Amino acid sequence: QVQLVESGGGLVQAGGSLRLSCVASGKIRRINTMGWYRQAPGKQRELVAAITSGGSTNYVDSVKGRFTISRDNAKNTVYLEMNSLTPEDTADYYCNCEVVSTLLPYNYWGQGTQVTVSS
Repeated sequence: QVQLVESGGGLVQAGGSLRLSCVASGKIRRINTMGWYRQAPGKQRELVAAITSGGSTNYVDSVKGRFTISRDNAKNTVYLEMNSLTPEDTADYYCNCEVVSTLLPYNYWGQGTQVTVSS
């Protein structure tokens, strides 16, 4: 079994910054893609950013230039650096990792961390 634990959420004023972290633990042979999703009240969950095992990244258009995703493979950790935050970034942020424990990959989700941006 694999567990993902997020941290770093909170309340911040518009224009501020936050750094989210997600640590994966458990039976891990390899982690493929690691990503961050978010879900605002009344909206569908959307992919914010993802990073492959090779370091390739992709971002939703609304965060390009403001958010940066990175990973530390030795620590099984993925980060999301969020700058120039706006109230539209307010949401619950979830970590998602594609983990290979034995042979096949499986997607795991964290419990979520709340980000609130005040105007």
